[in-house]
Amino acid sequence: MRRFDLPGRSAVHAENGMAATSHPLATATAIALLKDGGNAVDAAIAAAAVLAVVEPHMTGIGGDCFVILAEPDGSVHGLNGSGRAPAGANADWYRAQGLSAVPEFGPLSITVPGAIKAWETLANRFGTRGLGPLLADAISYAEKGFAVHARVAWDWARHAEALSADEGGARHYLLDGRAPGLGTRHVQPAMAATLRAIAKGGSRAFYEGAIGAEMAATVQAKGGFLSEADLAGVTADWVMPISTSYRGHDVLEIPPNGQGITALIMLNLMRELGADRLAPNSAERYHLEIEAGRLAYSVLAQEVSDPATMRVGTAQVLGDRFTRDLARPFDPERRNPRIAVPDIPKSDTVYLSVVDRDRRAVSFINSLYDAFGSRVVTPTSGIALQNRGACFSLVEGHPNEIGPGKRPMHTIIPAMAMKDGKPFAAFGVMGGDYQPMGHAHVFSNVVDHGMDPQAAIDHARLFWGEDGVLEAEAGIGTDVRLGLAARGHQLRDAERPHGGGQMIVIDQANGFLVGGSDGRKDGLALGW
Repeated sequence: MRRFDLPGRSAVHAENGMAATSHPLATATAIALLKDGGNAVDAAIAAAAVLAVVEPHMTGIGGDCFVILAEPDGSVHGLNGSGRAPAGANADWYRAQGLSAVPEFGPLSITVPGAIKAWETLANRFGTRGLGPLLADAISYAEKGFAVHARVAWDWARHAEALSADEGGARHYLLDGRAPGLGTRHVQPAMAATLRAIAKGGSRAFYEGAIGAEMAATVQAKGGFLSEADLAGVTADWVMPISTSYRGHDVLEIPPNGQGITALIMLNLMRELGADRLAPNSAERYHLEIEAGRLAYSVLAQEVSDPATMRVGTAQVLGDRFTRDLARPFDPERRNPRIAVPDIPKSDTVYLSVVDRDRRAVSFINSLYDAFGSRVVTPTSGIALQNRGACFSLVEGHPNEIGPGKRPMHTIIPAMAMKDGKPFAAFGVMGGDYQPMGHAHVFSNVVDHGMDPQAAIDHARLFWGEDGVLEAEAGIGTDVRLGLAARGHQLRDAERPHGGGQMIVIDQANGFLVGGSDGRKDGLALGW
């Protein structure tokens, strides 16, 4: 039970359906769909579309998505909606330009946007409405405008200069050269028109015809490779989630090319090292998670890629022997300086959870990668194109080396937990490279420390920066900081919170849904 004399909020308890998103308007859209008889799939897609309008720096139709869906009977489905590198993207060409890494922004960082194909694929198989009607609220907010919320305004302002350098970025996402301020109305008529075309013509209206031609022409005019053929060949693929067992629960992630396998490796290490025996707010607990995280992320940096080019199998890295061997360098009393700090990319993302009255659970994540993606926006259709290509490597022979038609190592990961063969929790944590750490930390809060979803998400976070120094949120107390410093860690205050998150737990014993949404963002959980 939380302390009611401190800032915070309680978890939401409801019976008939629940949604948790990073923005109030998206949560409201999801709840309206559920109350109107739609299922969790309908509600999730509609909410994701709204987020693409009202959180345009974090997500958009020019990005990618992944989904885990757990049906009431316990059957589970994964959807990989990540786009591929253009057919013209060749690592030798990049190296011949003197590049040692794929540029973080600009036309050379752009991959095919997979989200719209994924939304349609999901809606057609498991939804009840079809894609078109699910875009209605997003179209309305784009056309009539929406109030810019606090976290969105704070983030948006930091990227005004970058947007001003692009014709489409300045036209569609700035007002007189400035980011829209808190509480102001922002309209996106071009986005409304694009969404209307998709609602009428489906994904083909996005990837082909005038919209697809403009995306390809915009990128090629700036020196990139994206072609109309690349867009027309997009796929969203059904995959079998991978899993590990933790404290009587099966935790599921999307298999590579996503980094969800890193969260599972980390949970295996925490199980091996006895994380459940440590107090939740102790230096010992944070030390174990940081060291386990560095070990798990070392595997990510070396091995995770498009599954067609991975050198190790999923079963191998999730096996008990691999876990025991990987755990050997851990010292409960000292930071191990021999464990390298992986160079893992950062991103901006939205994540949402929805569970309906039938206990169908959807874990859904959508992203442009960096804020406003590549910072290339189509001038007519208003699409911010993702920069997911920046996740590729240019190291020759690396499994994640960029190549034609290849999917990059991907940061965005939805999660699902099952118990006794039924959905237990749909959850996810945003925040680029923090996401696997966030999954392990938040899930441990629930099953190791008895926290409800809201408390588990609110709990203070710690993660390393690019230089390896730990960045501590304000909620990390002095005793923990001193304890970590005594173990050899360097710390500083975090300039920004570590990601965000949502979670809905299905309380089978009492018959209710219990949800939480991260105060680090603008959103909330609602149910009825």
